[in-house]
Amino acid sequence: MTSGCLTALLGRDVVRVTGSDAAGFLQGQISQDVESLADGASAWSLLLTPQGRIDAWFRITRSLADVFLIDVDAGYGAAVVARLERFRLRTDAAFEVLSGWRMLAVRGIGDTADDAAEAAVAEAAAEVRAEVDWPEWRGVDLLGPGLAAPAGTLPSAPQRFEAARIRAGWPRLGREITERTIPAEVGGLVEASVSFTKGCYTGQELIARIDSRGGNVPRPLRLLEIQDDTAPPAATTVEVGGEAVGEITSSAPDPDLGVTVALAAVHRRVVVPAEAEVAGAPAAVMPTPAARRAHATAARPARGDQANARRKPLGGG
Repeated sequence: MTSGCLTALLGRDVVRVTGSDAAGFLQGQISQDVESLADGASAWSLLLTPQGRIDAWFRITRSLADVFLIDVDAGYGAAVVARLERFRLRTDAAFEVLSGWRMLAVRGIGDTADDAAEAAVAEAAAEVRAEVDWPEWRGVDLLGPGLAAPAGTLPSAPQRFEAARIRAGWPRLGREITERTIPAEVGGLVEASVSFTKGCYTGQELIARIDSRGGNVPRPLRLLEIQDDTAPPAATTVEVGGEAVGEITSSAPDPDLGVTVALAAVHRRVVVPAEAEVAGAPAAVMPTPAARRAHATAARPARGDQANARRKPLGGG
């Protein structure tokens, strides 16, 4: 469990979707069941290519019946709009990238004695307030224009927050998720972001096919502990038995344990846990916590009951 509360004030792109056809249009474009969202509710979702690769991973919040907010990693808002516009035809739906929005990410709520900080977060004004359940790091994201950290909270060191993200197996666009990524390669992503009970949407076929085959994918995302306090850059090779088996996507020093933690796309032939080497340093390759969660629910109910049973292994919201 966590030993303290981590906070970070982050840039975040926010796209507002409006129009009388907004819900129906999004229902046919993204992987989540938009029409089941209540006002004020949020859920994680994917935008996919027709071939089932990932265009974007984001959270969608229903503000009103015909108003939705999509928040996505900074720098990807315009790409989300371009992707949605590409499939919009004779549809009353409009897309706008909102300027000046930021996100206060808080992790470790309920696991710290800092009651004053938690109370400040609970009372902070925000347009969107969404729970997030990183494995062992329960928290909340607050989003809004010009959002500032509330009095009583102090931003954590960026490396500590990044190390926590990596240990949780929480992916970032441009790092763990690229245009080459198959959703099932990121443990827990499908379970958190895909409805198996809604109607058809773009890119659905690949997800359904891999799910029916037990999720066997070429390069699953793995968690690494590297016995070195110098974080290797992205694309550094991971070797097992002297053979290149994968590449680092993110890394950060973990000062509490004196190691570097990393995420890497590793070939499926590597059976975890496994001993490895990264830039000459010994390393351990392990499943991510989200992948372990997903594996724990492998004995799952019938497909008709999966709308709730398969939701949120990666993180709530």
